[in-house]
Amino acid sequence: MAFWWPLIVIAFAYGICRFLLMLIPLNVPSIDVDSSDVLDGNQTQENSFIYVPPRGRQQQQDRKVQCYEPATMKYLGYFPALSPAEVKERVAQARKAQKIWAKSSFKIRRQFLRILLKYIIEHQELICEVSSRDTGKTMVDASLGEIMTTCEKITWLLSEGEKWLKPEYRSCGRSMLHKKSKVEFHPLGVIGAVVSWNYPFHNIFNPMLAAVFSGNSIVIKVSEHASWSGCFYFRIIQAALAAVGAPENLVDIITGFAETGEALVSSADKIIFVGSPGVGKVIMRNAANTLVPVTLELGGKDAFIVCEDVDVPQVAQIAVRAALQSSGQNCAGAERFYVHKDIHSSFVSEITKIVKSVSAGPPLLGRYDMGAICLQEHSDRLQNLVNDALDKGAEIIARGSVGHLCEGAVDQYFPPTVLVNVNHTMKLMQEEAFGPIMPIMKFSTDEEVVRLANDSRYGLGCAVFSGKQHRAKDIASQIHCGVAAINDFASNYMCQSLPFGGVKDSGFGRFAGIEGLRACCLVKSVVEDRWWPYIKTVIPKPIQYPVSENGFDFQISLVEALYGLNIWDRLRALVNVLKIVSDQNASSNKRD
Repeated sequence: MAFWWPLIVIAFAYGICRFLLMLIPLNVPSIDVDSSDVLDGNQTQENSFIYVPPRGRQQQQDRKVQCYEPATMKYLGYFPALSPAEVKERVAQARKAQKIWAKSSFKIRRQFLRILLKYIIEHQELICEVSSRDTGKTMVDASLGEIMTTCEKITWLLSEGEKWLKPEYRSCGRSMLHKKSKVEFHPLGVIGAVVSWNYPFHNIFNPMLAAVFSGNSIVIKVSEHASWSGCFYFRIIQAALAAVGAPENLVDIITGFAETGEALVSSADKIIFVGSPGVGKVIMRNAANTLVPVTLELGGKDAFIVCEDVDVPQVAQIAVRAALQSSGQNCAGAERFYVHKDIHSSFVSEITKIVKSVSAGPPLLGRYDMGAICLQEHSDRLQNLVNDALDKGAEIIARGSVGHLCEGAVDQYFPPTVLVNVNHTMKLMQEEAFGPIMPIMKFSTDEEVVRLANDSRYGLGCAVFSGKQHRAKDIASQIHCGVAAINDFASNYMCQSLPFGGVKDSGFGRFAGIEGLRACCLVKSVVEDRWWPYIKTVIPKPIQYPVSENGFDFQISLVEALYGLNIWDRLRALVNVLKIVSDQNASSNKRD
């Protein structure tokens, strides 16, 4: 006890000191971001009329990105559609800024993150309102998907980011015992990100935080469907960068259409793309011209699997939330629901009660569970998927309601819809819907549900629910996807230490986590002398030029001495190595 007592006292004192240090507030400056033009009460008269989006390519030909609220069709203004030449100039400016920022300390980078975190926490309502107005999502969905995930990413980087970017020492193996080896992580240069509209705040901050913290600059092409919010969020980043004295143009936001994105792909040092499989393939083809690395986060058709031994009411609530997560303004979410036949009736009954209480409507009114569909005419596509399922034998058993809508905006909403008697011949079970539709299919055995879940060209994620955790883990382990949640849904993304991404048509590469952070880096292997200058590499005489007659015999013995499976064989080989070297040295001395 006499030995342990001082250690216990020291550990206790250390814990007390750490606790007291936590009580001391950090000196984090506040930033001022002008938001007068994005607040609803300050909208000018010319920006308040009902907007009718042009069809086809008319908007692109005007070289303007027109912005409007999906929920009300209120006009928000426009931004320029940048030409390829303008994009290349922006990237060139970002490249100059990166060379300066690459020399910055992690202390400065952490301060940048803290400034952002402070602003986000103090202005949650503003950030969520801007996201809601631009995409039609509700304030609650904006908080869950935009604020919490971004705060978690910042907190993880503050806690662990530097550790994972420091040189990582590796073993040298048997033949290089006199060396030490490590992996270094250097910034790549200019990261180019082409991001989707569904999370306009987080989709900007997610790649930006990893890129800037790892010493890169970044140019982000925001979606033409969420440019208004993206350009406001850019002001927050600019103000935080200025507060730490970062070089101008380190982060840039560009607006435009396909040619704008293509120009970014052809000029950046790495591309991160979040969007559809079709556009992802175009990105890949363009990136092939310059051989830049690409990370693709594409579509999903995630399976939500419910075994017969679950708490039905509880899982039903999670299932509805998962379905509304794919309500056309949020993530792909769960799009296929497989329920064990023994609880199918009770589960469907519970789902029906919940969905019938759900209503869609203008999200800023605050009394709707889901808002407007962001993309123009997307509700027509959702209805076509439902109609195809109905024609093939499916049945609608529940639909939510649609609240009071503004004139001219009716087609921007789609009520939550539950279907049964679905099967994999239906487009609804094969194509990404990106809407608030719950197709529920029965299964009988674990083997069957694994086969059904893998019957998809997508492979982003899955969620498996069972009263026996080992059973849920076993099912999830057999599903070919990049993200799996056990007795939960979408919890993976709140663990920012984890990589995020899919397989098959859901893309490849990972962002978030250690893998996503290091993916923004040039990974360099370095080997150096361990005891320099006392021990250095010398070519053994038998294999020096001109190679001696027994040079290959020397190599055979050397390989066996290093890697032989039997210790006695290795010792005999080592003796032979020393003998060959000794004989070679003796011959050299005689010649001399």
